[in-house]
Amino acid sequence: MGALDEGHYHAEIDNEVSFELGFESQPETLAIQDAVRVLLQGLGEDINREGIKKTPFRVAKALRQGTRGYKQKVNDIVHGALFPEAGLEGGSGQAGGVGGLVIVRDLDLFSYCESCLLPFQVKCHVGYVPSGKRVVGLSKLSRVADIFAKRLQSPQRLADEVCTALQHGIKPTGVAVVLQCMHIHFPNFESAFLDSTSQGWVKITATSGSGVFEDGNADVWTDFWSLLKFRGISIENAHRRYSGQSWCPSQSCGMPGQANSAMTNAVNSILKSLGEDPLREELVETPFRFVKWFMNFRNSNLEMKLNGFVRSRIDTRSPSGHGGNFNDGICSELNLSFWSQCEHHLLPFQGVVHVGYHSSDGVNPVGRPLVQSVVHFYGFKLQVQERVTRQIAETVSSFLGEDIIVVVEANHTCMISRGIEKFGSNTATFAVLGRFSTDPIARAKFLQSLPDSCSARR
Repeated sequence: MGALDEGHYHAEIDNEVSFELGFESQPETLAIQDAVRVLLQGLGEDINREGIKKTPFRVAKALRQGTRGYKQKVNDIVHGALFPEAGLEGGSGQAGGVGGLVIVRDLDLFSYCESCLLPFQVKCHVGYVPSGKRVVGLSKLSRVADIFAKRLQSPQRLADEVCTALQHGIKPTGVAVVLQCMHIHFPNFESAFLDSTSQGWVKITATSGSGVFEDGNADVWTDFWSLLKFRGISIENAHRRYSGQSWCPSQSCGMPGQANSAMTNAVNSILKSLGEDPLREELVETPFRFVKWFMNFRNSNLEMKLNGFVRSRIDTRSPSGHGGNFNDGICSELNLSFWSQCEHHLLPFQGVVHVGYHSSDGVNPVGRPLVQSVVHFYGFKLQVQERVTRQIAETVSSFLGEDIIVVVEANHTCMISRGIEKFGSNTATFAVLGRFSTDPIARAKFLQSLPDSCSARR
């Protein structure tokens, strides 16, 4: 693990009150807003449209809050939280003078991926062996980890920086950091239509150790893993060192043939406004990768083609409300994969869609692929979940009949990568048409048939 520049830890801490009060007029905020407007126009969006009029400001606020670690320093956090604790006089080693290994587990963090600028989730476990008859306040371990998470990162560098900062700050016998990271794997528009089973998340475990943890095979690591009680995780893989190139899904997508120079320049402007150097080796290709991903959501004329296809199918069957026992004829297409982009914060949300309809003969007249295509069509736009739920319901009613119920379950990145940081939350919305809107028994029957919502989270 390479030593880090000591000055890396000594930037000023922002005053939270002044950050909020002066935020709108700060040059960095204005520059990010201008850049976001360029990106939206590159998608063909009307930047004065009601739904996205305030998006540039919301994006600027989320990005600056999510990268506030650049303006914080470790020493102010740690040095005021070192406490004396009686133990072995001058002791050093496993006991460390105060009683042995200390671990804080399951710290939920998020960080922005330096390769693609999308947020990734982190489950952080930090341990240290105290020395010099001193212990550090436990909450400070979490705060130090958060400082480095709130920067553009890769999992391995994040683990190394947290480890090095704690080693320098509290001077223990050793520090161990284990990060379980999850990065959303967002397919492009074409591949989503070709393969609807695309993996939702990329997961890796990154580790870093100093002092007595420098040797990955040391006995103290055995104690550490035992106290973490990992289940179903390969410790051998956990000891591998990962780089950004080997984990971010955008690395496997290749480079765009011709990137929009105005849009890539806008991303470079965002990087500078966050306090980063766009010429840093790990960031040189980031604007191109971000623009390639972002262009998945550009406006297109595909709606005309889709509507034409749907219209040709409308008359292939009678409306489902006619004839048959409604309650006994409920059919469904469950766990349709779903991907979209929040138009308020330009952050992805992902999950599954369930569609219920009435069929007297129990047969889907058009097949599951068309229903999945409708989901993808409305998903690959700047959206809000409430709207996309309604749009899917209205469109599938043209070929599945007028009695429709649609449930969308999704994880929103904006719920973890802004001030609220609500890890593990999941949003469900549903729309009903025809008899599903007036028949509570039919609605209940369909809703009770849905699979465990946890399936929408992975």
